[in-house]
Amino acid sequence: MGILPPVMEGVTVTFQGVRGSTPCDGPDLARYGGSTSCVVVEAAGHDPILFDLGTGLRNYGMQLMEAGRMESFRGSALVSHLHWDHVQGIPFFVPLHCQDTLLDVYGPRQSDGPLAEVFEGMMRPPYFPIRPGQLEGSLGFHDVGDDDFPLGDAKVRSRWIRHVGPTLGYRLDWQGVSIAYLSDHSQGSNDGPGDEYVPDDVLDLCDGVDLLIHDAQHTINEFEAKRHWGHCTNEYALHVAKQSGAQRLVLFHHDPIHTDDALDLIAAVSRDRGAQLGLGDVIAAAEGMQLRLAPPHAPSAQ
Repeated sequence: MGILPPVMEGVTVTFQGVRGSTPCDGPDLARYGGSTSCVVVEAAGHDPILFDLGTGLRNYGMQLMEAGRMESFRGSALVSHLHWDHVQGIPFFVPLHCQDTLLDVYGPRQSDGPLAEVFEGMMRPPYFPIRPGQLEGSLGFHDVGDDDFPLGDAKVRSRWIRHVGPTLGYRLDWQGVSIAYLSDHSQGSNDGPGDEYVPDDVLDLCDGVDLLIHDAQHTINEFEAKRHWGHCTNEYALHVAKQSGAQRLVLFHHDPIHTDDALDLIAAVSRDRGAQLGLGDVIAAAEGMQLRLAPPHAPSAQ
């Protein structure tokens, strides 16, 4: 699916990569796709804002090239954390091989040093043939934590959320609509609050949002053996949506072992449960899926 032009009011949300942990491929994964976390938010007349830079970023770059929009790219990325599946797409983003490109990367503060230095420790020989500074385009790194900051006329809120290592969730208020992105988010722990607990910072991010994009990597049957992985169940994603008053829920960060048929079943069960809870739309994210969000006074379409 190509890039839709943004609505005159509101934003277009394009899911370029929806898998977690590792990219994957195969005929039984084709409908939902195998690229890892990357979501692009666009508004007419404004630079795009991206959530995460996984292998789905390559898809976005190829679409920009095909549309003749690759030169002089400007954009910002809100990175949840530095695990490979959330940053691996950067060197394969073709606009970064053009001199006039600028991508500002906002990500979680690290105890090991500034974000730029820590990132260069991942992208360097012998693990990768070049360093970030050897890309023709420019990367700007910005360390954030519990912060509120502007991106142009958009308002961003970042808060620490439960995962493995420093991880942020984000809220984006832009063009009259609101989006919360909690790609990797753990429910409960072995020695903390119960699995039904939703931290105040999570409720702050998700409060009444038009769209909640939330981790749903595990089924209930899978979760107990994997609770230390730092992810949650589709049931917990529904619980967060209910507790926060989110208007629409997109299940995200699909497990690479979940086939298309398995995700169809997870989506159907989640829609039924969502209806019982009085939620709005509940959707399983698929690679290439686009949602158009408009303010209440303007029409919106999927």
